[in-house]
Amino acid sequence: MNTIETYISSYLNNCSLQKRLDFKTVKAYHTDLKQFQEHSNADCLEDISQELLEEYLAYLHSNFKPRTAKRKIASLKAFFHYLEYKNILTYNPFSHIYTKFREPIVLPKTIPLHTVEALLKVIRNQQINGKTPYQQKEALRDSAVCEMLFATGIRISELCSLQEGQVNLVDGTILIYGKGAKERLLQIGNPNVMTVLKSYKKEYSVVKHQNNHFFIRQNGTPLSDQAVRRMLKKYCRLASIDHHITPHMFRHTFATSLLEADVDIRYIQNMLGHSSIHITENYTHVSLAKQREILINKHPRNNLDID
Repeated sequence: MNTIETYISSYLNNCSLQKRLDFKTVKAYHTDLKQFQEHSNADCLEDISQELLEEYLAYLHSNFKPRTAKRKIASLKAFFHYLEYKNILTYNPFSHIYTKFREPIVLPKTIPLHTVEALLKVIRNQQINGKTPYQQKEALRDSAVCEMLFATGIRISELCSLQEGQVNLVDGTILIYGKGAKERLLQIGNPNVMTVLKSYKKEYSVVKHQNNHFFIRQNGTPLSDQAVRRMLKKYCRLASIDHHITPHMFRHTFATSLLEADVDIRYIQNMLGHSSIHITENYTHVSLAKQREILINKHPRNNLDID
């Protein structure tokens, strides 16, 4: 008799080989389905009832943040839809379970522009005045990384996987392979950013012998996302910045700044590589928050003396 574990394995193979889903997506599905299997303590499909699913959904809502719970529910629904599609299930216990719920809006965390400026300045200072050539060279690479994050809104995973052939410093274009193997081409529009990237490429070209990654360590190995996080933490300390800055906050700042500069949201969607406009619309809430601040503090009515 086939067990749930067997069906999960078959489903994940289908996601990898037939749907060609990203490795990280399949890994997340595996984690979610394994968690359901262990929590429900069910060995075969006959053990799974509507009541058991409702109890598990209540468990997810009680123990996880809304966005995480929503993802885990979606993973489970997709699995049961697969079983129904393959005629493995004659009745889908999810059919009569209402799973939609209002997810609270979490505003994207952005970096104040004066903080971005302070961060870039302290990296630049380290590049010029570093105590050793090693420190100066490392600061040049770190400057190129931060400039790239801010100039393009690139995801940290996309940045760390960038290959030499994806970065064209002649015409200033970056070819990015995003989620779901979707491609997007971005333009570097600032000449100062281009100068930093060209200086970095020239300085590090002598150690690019072990791989073809664009961003590397001084020993030639690829730069990891953990290394970028540690780097940001170091420069925040040097610049006396109290904010906890993450690579993804550059992406939020990129999008929000363009929106506040009246760039059409559809262009921003394309530049971020979002599959749906609804994801990009999260940034409109940030813009509305800015609008509220302006109207409260800057409106000329504040300066009228009526009484």
